[in-house]
Amino acid sequence: MNKLSLGDVELVGKRILVRVDFNVPLAGARITDDTRIRAAIPTLQRILSDEPRAVILLSHLGRPKGQRRADMSLAPVAPALAAALGCDVAFADDCIGHVAQQAVNALPASGVLLLENTRFHPGETANDPRFAEELALLGDVFVNDAFGTAHRAHASNVGVAQHLVAAAGTLLEKEIDYLATALEKPRRPFIAIIGGAKVSGKIDVIEALLDKVDKLLVGGGMANTFFAAQGRDMADSLVERDALDLARDLLAKAGDKLMLPIDQRIADDFANDATQRVLGADEDVPAGWQSLDIGPATVAAFGAEVAGAGTIVWNGPMGVFEMPAFALGTAGVAHALATATATGATSIIGGGDSAAAVAQAGLTAAMSHISTGGGASLELLEGKKLPGIAALSEREASQS
Repeated sequence: MNKLSLGDVELVGKRILVRVDFNVPLAGARITDDTRIRAAIPTLQRILSDEPRAVILLSHLGRPKGQRRADMSLAPVAPALAAALGCDVAFADDCIGHVAQQAVNALPASGVLLLENTRFHPGETANDPRFAEELALLGDVFVNDAFGTAHRAHASNVGVAQHLVAAAGTLLEKEIDYLATALEKPRRPFIAIIGGAKVSGKIDVIEALLDKVDKLLVGGGMANTFFAAQGRDMADSLVERDALDLARDLLAKAGDKLMLPIDQRIADDFANDATQRVLGADEDVPAGWQSLDIGPATVAAFGAEVAGAGTIVWNGPMGVFEMPAFALGTAGVAHALATATATGATSIIGGGDSAAAVAQAGLTAAMSHISTGGGASLELLEGKKLPGIAALSEREASQS
């Protein structure tokens, strides 16, 4: 990545405007998962170590669609960030205008300020130039550390970068390093595991990965569509009927590079206490039943594939992991990846559900890298240029 990083820019005495990703889940005013807050700490500590004039934080939360909504305020994040960062964090009730400017001016030296949800303004998602300019007025240097929004061309990550020197934060750099290296110079065998509910949402990434990986393992609800494309009766299982032709084309293109489950855990109801049994991959699902997880033979087979891998990319759970009865396949794959990582493989987990499943299995620390951006990681794996990264200042241009 030939973009500026924190080591390339002067931070001392400057107002550093930082785009972070604090789009955290809330239950009322309680943060139920602070992973994204903790992920930003290394970048903020690195900036603060250079004694800037101030650190001003931009983020969105949820999808308020340009309206001010109390349930999507970033106010609860400020005390959580203060606890994680170990210093006071002020909060401003707006991200532009007099309120924001006054809050910046009131900060002590090297003070930290969190601004209100950028998406309370319609100019954010529209990448409105005037809104971007108002945001830029609050800082002297821009740092983008929000990989989770890097695939969106919004004012707070792309528009602001048109007005200020723009550098990548340490988290953004780490994301790009891991994902780009996996695609461009993977240690082989290179194994990709793709799950989740739908084939259609991951067609592009599957096609892109087929040209790069040694093996592509498919699980989750999307496997049902592949089975249906092969002519199996999947009964009440989730199947994308309008994606059957796409699935057939992918199967034909992939050949033996694509591996489907060899057994499935089926149930007579979409419920944790449903009656369940394991079904072989050559059997039709009985009427009234549905496939909700991969079976134990598939866990073993997938585990054998990753055991000798050099690089593993995983995006999407293997079943309805939110229900304990159907979390066994996802947990089994997570344990296989942890074992492979311990013996030298590089494991990269992309996507919110995959990261949540790994955390649920207690294996977050056992993986090489957990991506903070599901959609962004998918688009990077597809080979797309991400607007939030493209907008950063070029290293050569700014240093010439």
